[in-house]
Amino acid sequence: MIAMAALNFRHLRYFHAIASAGSLSRAATLLNLSQSALSVQLGKLEAQLGHPLFDRVGRGLQLTEAGRIALDYADSVFKTGDELLSTLRGQPAAGRQMLRIGALTTLSRNFQLAFLQPMIGRDDVELIVRSGGLNDLLAQLESHDLDLVLSTRAPQRDGATTLCSHLLDEQPVSLVGRPADSSAPFAFPADLATMPVLLPSPDNEIRAAFDRIVAAAGITPNIAAEIDDMAMLRLMARSSRALTLVPPIVVRDELDAGTLVERCRVPGITERFYAIEQRRRFPNPLIAELLGSGGGSYYARVAFDL
Repeated sequence: MIAMAALNFRHLRYFHAIASAGSLSRAATLLNLSQSALSVQLGKLEAQLGHPLFDRVGRGLQLTEAGRIALDYADSVFKTGDELLSTLRGQPAAGRQMLRIGALTTLSRNFQLAFLQPMIGRDDVELIVRSGGLNDLLAQLESHDLDLVLSTRAPQRDGATTLCSHLLDEQPVSLVGRPADSSAPFAFPADLATMPVLLPSPDNEIRAAFDRIVAAAGITPNIAAEIDDMAMLRLMARSSRALTLVPPIVVRDELDAGTLVERCRVPGITERFYAIEQRRRFPNPLIAELLGSGGGSYYARVAFDL
């Protein structure tokens, strides 16, 4: 198999100048080159790409379809180069800066929204949020495809790890449900033997803690459903007569509206929320802003006044 020659970025720069100027003569003047020399360099790029990049229209040049695609890529290449120089010089990047966040698939959407609120709607920030399993998200973090991972679990630490976990806060866990028809108080955990309950899946840490509590009390709970997605658990809590084991932040809107009420705050169980980053020589400056003066304190302020 014959290897393709590497793209000559000088040729790409010349092409970008011609496309921006709209003609060979103007681009040659700006670059302090002769038109013939510039034409030769353009021809070499077209030969390598295998497509003409311009059509002649009168005395000017018009981009072909391939030329338009090449120009889009050239814009990205040179913009990335400018951002690289700014980053390595410790200067703020011009224009919009990208912030790439990974979030555990089962993580509360209310939590994510509250934490990321300081970055939402900013003209200078392009926010990207990806969901996935923790191992996959951490792999993307280590390969620099993500800047930060939000999780309810901290990764295991060893001498070789470059990951750093920030405990954002802890959320109490409650049994919530639709307003009761009876005024009789809920007796925990005895009433769980008869009252149906919606639970997170068994591999969830708050579910494991709940199972230990009811087992120690000799109670076999009446499990109506096991759900590993917090968004789905929230929907089921609203539409079912069963109680739901959930951190109140997940159903904050429903609690505020009175659609759901807290029947019992479960003693001894909390859910922790972590921000995980990788130690880097050139970290994304938005992360320090988010963890320092933005998301963490904002989250604590809005999430726990219940």
